[in-house]
Amino acid sequence: MWYISTRGMAPRVDFEGALFSGYAPDGGLFMPEELPQLGIETLRHWSTLSYPSLVKELCALFIGPELIPRDVLNGTSGDTGSAAIESVQGAKNVDIIVLLPQGHCTKIQELQMTTVVRENVHVFGVEGNSDELDEPIKAVFADVAFVKKHNLMSLNSINWSRVLVQMAHHFFAYFQCAPSLDTHPLPPVEVVVPTGAAGNLAAGCIAQKMGLPIRLVVAVNRNDIIHRTVQRGDFSLSKAVEPTLASAMDIQVPYNMERIFWLLLASDSQGTRALMEQFERTQSTSLPKELHSKVSHHSCTTETAKGAAMKPNLGLEIWLREEGTCFLSTCYELSGAVTSESVSDEAITRTMGHCWEENEYLLCPHSAVAVSYHYQQMNRQQPSLPRCCLAPASAAKFPEAVLAAGLTPETPEDILALEFKETRCTPMRKGDDWTLMLRNTIEGLSWQQRAQS
Repeated sequence: MWYISTRGMAPRVDFEGALFSGYAPDGGLFMPEELPQLGIETLRHWSTLSYPSLVKELCALFIGPELIPRDVLNGTSGDTGSAAIESVQGAKNVDIIVLLPQGHCTKIQELQMTTVVRENVHVFGVEGNSDELDEPIKAVFADVAFVKKHNLMSLNSINWSRVLVQMAHHFFAYFQCAPSLDTHPLPPVEVVVPTGAAGNLAAGCIAQKMGLPIRLVVAVNRNDIIHRTVQRGDFSLSKAVEPTLASAMDIQVPYNMERIFWLLLASDSQGTRALMEQFERTQSTSLPKELHSKVSHHSCTTETAKGAAMKPNLGLEIWLREEGTCFLSTCYELSGAVTSESVSDEAITRTMGHCWEENEYLLCPHSAVAVSYHYQQMNRQQPSLPRCCLAPASAAKFPEAVLAAGLTPETPEDILALEFKETRCTPMRKGDDWTLMLRNTIEGLSWQQRAQS
């Protein structure tokens, strides 16, 4: 399996090359040169597997056994920063640098990162939002020689390996929700994806391309660039990021849209590069008519309308709910990938309260963005596909949102204990040269590693 850049100007690499990287040298994102196609028998076999075994089978399609034997593969999920820190803290020969958007995530999320006082963990509190802290990261990865010299890699969904493992969520969700796998063709299942940078959405789109019969419903908060892109072809930044209760989704630059555009353009790297470079120069672009028609094209065949399985392309449902107004449009056959369900904070808290009343289950605000779609569909009282809402986080990390919903937070003792631990966090203030700070930190850590060896 080889990986190529969505912008087509970088040499192809194997999985190791894609793993130990961030952005491709030409500024694009790595994608598999070819996607494996899965038959019904393979899907039926995978449906019998545990989640770890499913991850192993999926990853084996994209990773050569000479690089990683099938016996060492596994998967994890959780908040990227704290999960990544947990995986490497105290490890030899590995340093981790985490940039967190100061004031744009909850106090508990910050404490989970800043209370890990280990020699190989380096946390920076950026005086900016998630989009702004991505800029120095991209600048560093654009220096190919620097990346190779210091063996750098990214652990968020810039990295292909993150998207690869997220694909397992969609397969596992399908197998849990499909009414039967004994029919031909297999029945479709609706998967609702709350999204910010669109990594999990890209994963679902790739799974569809491989033959998984899912229909994707994508949900975002008031930061609605994805929705505007689908509805009007308007891939442009708003004046500012709007802070919401679903803070991890307060993003205006969902960089995985580049992967989705590339899929929609049938691997046209030149077209993808032109589109993304224009967006980077002007922060505003309109999708070409052909691409927009693929993103927003709604076509429903008679067979699909009667409930037959969809073709294995990128099916997507777009739902906008804002200021008490509901708009619904259904895509049974959608060539490509990105959309938004725009949900207000009021809708988030209302959904959290509704779910608690019905199920005594505390949703995190990001999960509530997805579940709000489910309740909307239930209110319509119309036949629907089996549905799964992806839940990205625990409500324990968002006590402010739980309180705003009129509910009582359930905070585990180990989370409460974070308040009393020592913290360490280096500020990156407005006016500082964040890229230079990042480069200097990396240079210093590399020097220490060489001195110790």
